[in-house]
Amino acid sequence: MLDFTNWKGLFTYPEGGKEGSLPFKFENFGTFAGPQYASENYNYETAALEGAWHTTVPGDYSFKNLDLGVYLFNNQANYVGFHCDGVSTAMMTLEASYGNIPEFNVLATTTNVLGNVNVVGNIVSTGSIVATGDIVANSTFVINGTLALTGVGDMASYVTETRSIASSKKGFDIPHPSKEGHRLRYICLEGPDAEVYVRGKLKGNNIIDLPEVWRSLVDLETVGVTLTPVGLYQELFVESITWGTRITIKNNLGGPINCHYTVYGTRKDGERNIPEYEGLTINDYPGDNSEYNINSL
Repeated sequence: MLDFTNWKGLFTYPEGGKEGSLPFKFENFGTFAGPQYASENYNYETAALEGAWHTTVPGDYSFKNLDLGVYLFNNQANYVGFHCDGVSTAMMTLEASYGNIPEFNVLATTTNVLGNVNVVGNIVSTGSIVATGDIVANSTFVINGTLALTGVGDMASYVTETRSIASSKKGFDIPHPSKEGHRLRYICLEGPDAEVYVRGKLKGNNIIDLPEVWRSLVDLETVGVTLTPVGLYQELFVESITWGTRITIKNNLGGPINCHYTVYGTRKDGERNIPEYEGLTINDYPGDNSEYNINSL
Protein backbone atom coordinates (compact mmCIF):
# COMPACT_ATOMS: atom_id res chain seq x y z
CA MET A 1 0.00 0.00 0.00
CA LEU A 2 1.42 3.37 -0.99
CA ASP A 3 1.45 6.24 1.43
CA PHE A 4 -0.43 8.86 -0.52
CA THR A 5 -0.12 11.42 2.23
CA ASN A 6 3.47 11.99 1.09
CA TRP A 7 3.04 11.15 -2.54
CA LYS A 8 5.12 14.09 -3.77
CA GLY A 9 8.22 12.48 -2.36
CA LEU A 10 7.82 9.53 -4.68
CA PHE A 11 8.60 11.67 -7.73
CA THR A 12 11.50 13.98 -8.40
CA TYR A 13 10.73 15.28 -11.88
CA PRO A 14 8.47 16.87 -12.48
CA GLU A 15 7.58 17.70 -8.91
CA GLY A 16 4.78 15.39 -7.85
CA GLY A 17 5.14 13.26 -10.97
CA LYS A 18 3.38 13.40 -14.30
CA GLU A 19 -0.41 13.59 -14.02
CA GLY A 20 -2.06 10.22 -14.54
CA SER A 21 1.10 8.16 -13.97
CA LEU A 22 0.99 7.20 -10.28
CA PRO A 23 2.07 3.59 -9.58
CA PHE A 24 -1.17 1.93 -8.54
CA LYS A 25 -3.35 -0.66 -10.22
CA PHE A 26 -6.94 0.20 -11.13
CA GLU A 27 -9.03 -2.98 -11.20
CA ASN A 28 -11.54 -5.33 -9.56
CA PHE A 29 -13.88 -3.23 -7.50
CA GLY A 30 -17.34 -1.72 -7.55
CA THR A 31 -18.55 1.79 -7.02
CA PHE A 32 -21.56 4.02 -7.13
CA ALA A 33 -21.57 6.89 -9.59
CA GLY A 34 -23.70 9.91 -10.13
CA PRO A 35 -23.78 13.44 -11.45
CA GLN A 36 -21.21 15.66 -9.76
CA TYR A 37 -22.52 19.11 -10.49
CA ALA A 38 -19.42 20.71 -8.96
CA SER A 39 -17.40 19.16 -11.80
CA GLU A 40 -18.16 17.32 -15.03
CA ASN A 41 -17.05 13.92 -13.77
CA TYR A 42 -18.24 11.02 -11.70
CA ASN A 43 -16.16 10.34 -8.63
CA TYR A 44 -15.75 6.91 -7.11
CA GLU A 45 -17.37 6.40 -3.77
CA THR A 46 -15.13 8.12 -1.25
CA ALA A 47 -16.25 5.80 1.54
CA ALA A 48 -15.06 2.68 -0.31
CA LEU A 49 -12.17 0.56 0.94
CA GLU A 50 -9.83 2.20 -1.53
CA GLY A 51 -10.13 5.36 0.48
CA ALA A 52 -10.21 8.84 -0.89
CA TRP A 53 -7.19 8.38 -3.13
CA HIS A 54 -8.76 10.19 -6.05
CA THR A 55 -8.98 13.38 -4.00
CA THR A 56 -5.43 13.26 -2.64
CA VAL A 57 -3.35 12.39 -5.70
CA PRO A 58 -2.90 14.27 -8.95
CA GLY A 59 -4.57 13.04 -12.07
CA ASP A 60 -8.09 12.50 -13.29
CA TYR A 61 -9.15 8.95 -12.38
CA SER A 62 -12.87 9.56 -12.32
CA PHE A 63 -15.41 7.58 -14.36
CA LYS A 64 -16.90 9.82 -17.00
CA ASN A 65 -20.55 8.99 -17.59
CA LEU A 66 -23.65 11.15 -17.63
CA ASP A 67 -25.80 8.45 -16.03
CA LEU A 68 -26.61 7.68 -12.43
CA GLY A 69 -25.76 4.07 -11.66
CA VAL A 70 -23.70 1.30 -10.11
CA TYR A 71 -20.57 -0.03 -11.81
CA LEU A 72 -18.45 -3.16 -11.38
CA PHE A 73 -14.93 -2.96 -12.76
CA ASN A 74 -12.53 -5.59 -14.01
CA ASN A 75 -10.18 -2.80 -15.03
CA GLN A 76 -10.52 0.81 -16.09
CA ALA A 77 -11.66 -0.11 -19.61
CA ASN A 78 -13.72 -3.20 -18.75
CA TYR A 79 -16.79 -2.77 -16.57
CA VAL A 80 -20.51 -3.43 -16.37
CA GLY A 81 -22.97 -0.82 -15.30
CA PHE A 82 -26.58 -0.77 -14.17
CA HIS A 83 -27.55 2.81 -14.84
CA CYS A 84 -30.37 5.25 -15.42
CA ASP A 85 -30.86 7.48 -18.40
CA GLY A 86 -29.13 10.53 -16.97
CA VAL A 87 -30.62 10.94 -13.52
CA SER A 88 -34.12 9.91 -14.58
CA THR A 89 -35.43 6.62 -13.19
CA ALA A 90 -37.84 6.24 -16.11
CA MET A 91 -35.45 3.86 -17.89
CA MET A 92 -32.65 1.64 -16.57
CA THR A 93 -30.05 -0.25 -18.60
CA LEU A 94 -27.65 -3.09 -17.80
CA GLU A 95 -24.72 -3.09 -20.19
CA ALA A 96 -20.95 -3.45 -20.42
CA SER A 97 -18.38 -0.86 -21.39
CA TYR A 98 -18.22 -2.46 -24.85
CA GLY A 99 -21.99 -2.71 -25.40
CA ASN A 100 -24.32 -5.68 -24.83
CA ILE A 101 -23.36 -8.21 -22.17
CA PRO A 102 -22.71 -11.54 -23.97
CA GLU A 103 -24.46 -13.62 -21.31
CA PHE A 104 -26.58 -12.64 -18.32
CA ASN A 105 -27.70 -15.42 -15.96
CA VAL A 106 -30.56 -15.26 -13.47
CA LEU A 107 -30.48 -18.27 -11.13
CA ALA A 108 -33.93 -18.23 -9.59
CA THR A 109 -36.75 -20.71 -9.15
CA THR A 110 -39.30 -18.08 -10.15
CA THR A 111 -38.72 -14.74 -11.84
CA ASN A 112 -41.68 -12.35 -11.84
CA VAL A 113 -42.00 -9.52 -14.34
CA LEU A 114 -44.94 -7.21 -13.72
CA GLY A 115 -45.26 -5.58 -17.11
CA ASN A 116 -44.51 -6.14 -20.77
CA VAL A 117 -41.46 -8.02 -22.03
CA ASN A 118 -40.07 -6.80 -25.37
CA VAL A 119 -37.54 -9.11 -27.03
CA VAL A 120 -35.45 -8.10 -30.04
CA GLY A 121 -33.67 -11.46 -30.39
CA ASN A 122 -34.74 -15.09 -29.92
CA ILE A 123 -36.48 -16.67 -26.94
CA VAL A 124 -35.01 -20.14 -26.36
CA SER A 125 -36.66 -22.34 -23.74
CA THR A 126 -35.65 -25.84 -22.65
CA GLY A 127 -38.91 -26.11 -20.73
CA SER A 128 -42.49 -25.06 -21.22
CA ILE A 129 -43.68 -21.54 -21.98
CA VAL A 130 -47.00 -21.05 -20.20
CA ALA A 131 -49.16 -17.99 -20.84
CA THR A 132 -52.37 -17.15 -19.00
CA GLY A 133 -53.08 -14.52 -21.65
CA ASP A 134 -52.72 -14.28 -25.41
CA ILE A 135 -49.55 -15.06 -27.35
CA VAL A 136 -49.62 -12.72 -30.33
CA ALA A 137 -47.33 -13.09 -33.35
CA ASN A 138 -47.30 -10.11 -35.70
CA SER A 139 -45.11 -11.99 -38.14
CA THR A 140 -44.57 -15.63 -39.13
CA PHE A 141 -45.09 -18.16 -36.33
CA VAL A 142 -42.48 -20.88 -36.92
CA ILE A 143 -42.63 -24.28 -35.22
CA ASN A 144 -39.67 -26.58 -35.88
CA GLY A 145 -40.97 -29.37 -33.67
CA THR A 146 -44.28 -30.86 -32.60
CA LEU A 147 -47.12 -28.55 -31.63
CA ALA A 148 -48.92 -30.21 -28.72
CA LEU A 149 -52.41 -28.94 -27.84
CA THR A 150 -53.93 -30.17 -24.59
CA GLY A 151 -57.21 -28.33 -25.09
CA VAL A 152 -59.58 -27.24 -27.81
CA GLY A 153 -59.42 -23.49 -27.29
CA ASP A 154 -58.84 -20.74 -29.80
CA MET A 155 -55.44 -22.07 -30.88
CA ALA A 156 -56.83 -25.54 -31.56
CA SER A 157 -59.72 -24.07 -33.52
CA TYR A 158 -57.35 -21.90 -35.53
CA VAL A 159 -55.13 -24.82 -36.48
CA THR A 160 -57.86 -27.35 -37.28
CA GLU A 161 -60.35 -25.08 -39.00
CA THR A 162 -58.27 -22.40 -40.66
CA ARG A 163 -54.87 -23.72 -41.56
CA SER A 164 -52.02 -26.00 -40.68
CA ILE A 165 -49.21 -23.77 -39.44
CA ALA A 166 -46.44 -26.21 -40.35
CA SER A 167 -47.33 -26.69 -44.04
CA SER A 168 -48.61 -24.85 -47.08
CA LYS A 169 -51.86 -26.87 -47.26
CA LYS A 170 -54.83 -25.88 -45.13
CA GLY A 171 -56.58 -28.73 -43.41
CA PHE A 172 -57.36 -30.64 -40.24
CA ASP A 173 -56.21 -33.91 -38.65
CA ILE A 174 -58.46 -35.75 -36.17
CA PRO A 175 -58.84 -39.24 -34.66
CA HIS A 176 -60.58 -41.46 -37.21
CA PRO A 177 -64.30 -41.63 -36.39
CA SER A 178 -64.70 -45.31 -37.39
CA LYS A 179 -61.24 -46.98 -37.49
CA GLU A 180 -59.63 -47.57 -34.13
CA GLY A 181 -55.94 -46.64 -34.02
CA HIS A 182 -56.21 -44.50 -37.16
CA ARG A 183 -56.41 -40.80 -37.90
CA LEU A 184 -58.22 -38.83 -40.59
CA ARG A 185 -56.61 -35.92 -42.44
CA TYR A 186 -58.64 -33.76 -44.82
CA ILE A 187 -57.29 -30.85 -46.85
CA CYS A 188 -59.40 -27.77 -47.53
CA LEU A 189 -60.45 -26.66 -50.99
CA GLU A 190 -58.34 -23.82 -52.32
CA GLY A 191 -59.19 -21.15 -54.85
CA PRO A 192 -58.63 -17.50 -55.76
CA ASP A 193 -61.66 -16.15 -53.86
CA ALA A 194 -63.13 -16.31 -50.38
CA GLU A 195 -66.36 -18.19 -51.03
CA VAL A 196 -69.23 -19.69 -49.07
CA TYR A 197 -71.58 -22.43 -50.15
CA VAL A 198 -74.76 -24.30 -49.28
CA ARG A 199 -75.83 -27.70 -50.59
CA GLY A 200 -78.89 -29.88 -50.36
CA LYS A 201 -81.48 -31.91 -52.32
CA LEU A 202 -84.60 -30.98 -54.27
CA LYS A 203 -87.36 -33.58 -54.72
CA GLY A 204 -90.87 -32.62 -55.73
CA ASN A 205 -89.87 -28.97 -55.32
CA ASN A 206 -88.13 -26.49 -57.59
CA ILE A 207 -87.15 -23.70 -55.15
CA ILE A 208 -83.81 -23.36 -53.37
CA ASP A 209 -84.06 -20.90 -50.47
CA LEU A 210 -80.66 -19.51 -49.57
CA PRO A 211 -79.80 -18.32 -46.04
CA GLU A 212 -81.04 -14.80 -45.29
CA VAL A 213 -77.51 -13.78 -44.26
CA TRP A 214 -76.37 -14.13 -47.89
CA ARG A 215 -77.88 -10.72 -48.68
CA SER A 216 -75.27 -9.07 -46.45
CA LEU A 217 -72.47 -11.60 -46.84
CA VAL A 218 -72.38 -12.55 -50.52
CA ASP A 219 -71.90 -10.60 -53.73
CA LEU A 220 -75.13 -11.67 -55.46
CA GLU A 221 -73.57 -11.22 -58.90
CA THR A 222 -71.19 -14.11 -58.11
CA VAL A 223 -73.83 -16.72 -57.17
CA GLY A 224 -73.43 -19.97 -59.09
CA VAL A 225 -75.45 -23.21 -58.97
CA THR A 226 -74.44 -26.82 -59.70
CA LEU A 227 -77.27 -29.36 -60.22
CA THR A 228 -76.88 -33.16 -60.24
CA PRO A 229 -79.94 -35.20 -61.40
CA VAL A 230 -80.86 -38.24 -59.27
CA GLY A 231 -82.50 -41.44 -60.51
CA LEU A 232 -82.89 -40.51 -64.19
CA TYR A 233 -81.76 -38.02 -66.79
CA GLN A 234 -83.24 -34.54 -66.40
CA GLU A 235 -82.65 -31.35 -68.35
CA LEU A 236 -82.25 -29.11 -65.31
CA PHE A 237 -81.49 -25.41 -65.48
CA VAL A 238 -81.69 -22.27 -63.31
CA GLU A 239 -84.70 -20.23 -64.35
CA SER A 240 -84.07 -17.26 -62.05
CA ILE A 241 -82.37 -15.98 -58.90
CA THR A 242 -84.72 -13.68 -56.98
CA TRP A 243 -83.57 -11.19 -54.32
CA GLY A 244 -80.32 -13.12 -54.07
CA THR A 245 -81.90 -15.67 -51.74
CA ARG A 246 -84.35 -17.68 -53.88
CA ILE A 247 -83.33 -19.82 -56.84
CA THR A 248 -85.94 -21.33 -59.19
CA ILE A 249 -85.05 -24.61 -60.94
CA LYS A 250 -86.82 -25.96 -64.05
CA ASN A 251 -86.78 -29.32 -65.84
CA ASN A 252 -86.83 -28.72 -69.58
CA LEU A 253 -88.33 -32.21 -70.11
CA GLY A 254 -91.32 -31.20 -68.04
CA GLY A 255 -90.90 -34.03 -65.56
CA PRO A 256 -90.52 -33.89 -61.76
CA ILE A 257 -87.31 -32.55 -60.26
CA ASN A 258 -85.10 -34.86 -58.20
CA CYS A 259 -81.55 -33.54 -57.80
CA HIS A 260 -78.71 -32.52 -55.54
CA TYR A 261 -77.54 -28.91 -55.62
CA THR A 262 -74.57 -26.85 -54.52
CA VAL A 263 -74.66 -23.05 -54.53
CA TYR A 264 -71.50 -20.93 -54.24
CA GLY A 265 -71.05 -17.21 -53.69
CA THR A 266 -68.09 -14.88 -53.10
CA ARG A 267 -68.03 -12.93 -49.86
CA LYS A 268 -68.40 -9.16 -50.10
CA ASP A 269 -67.56 -8.25 -46.48
CA GLY A 270 -64.03 -7.18 -47.42
CA GLU A 271 -61.83 -6.63 -50.42
CA ARG A 272 -61.54 -9.21 -53.17
CA ASN A 273 -58.45 -11.35 -53.05
CA ILE A 274 -55.70 -10.59 -55.57
CA PRO A 275 -54.50 -14.12 -56.42
CA GLU A 276 -51.38 -13.15 -58.36
CA TYR A 277 -49.15 -10.16 -57.70
CA GLU A 278 -45.56 -9.06 -58.18
CA GLY A 279 -43.35 -9.47 -55.10
CA LEU A 280 -40.92 -11.62 -53.14
CA THR A 281 -42.74 -11.91 -49.78
CA ILE A 282 -46.28 -11.62 -48.47
CA ASN A 283 -45.43 -8.06 -47.41
CA ASP A 284 -45.49 -7.14 -51.11
CA TYR A 285 -49.20 -7.99 -51.37
CA PRO A 286 -50.92 -4.92 -52.91
CA GLY A 287 -54.08 -5.35 -50.83
CA ASP A 288 -54.88 -5.37 -47.10
CA ASN A 289 -52.97 -8.23 -45.47
CA SER A 290 -54.80 -7.71 -42.17
CA GLU A 291 -57.91 -9.36 -43.67
CA TYR A 292 -56.15 -12.70 -44.14
CA ASN A 293 -54.63 -15.53 -42.13
CA ILE A 294 -51.82 -16.46 -44.47
CA ASN A 295 -49.60 -19.53 -44.29
CA SER A 296 -46.55 -18.39 -46.23
CA LEU A 297 -43.42 -20.07 -47.58
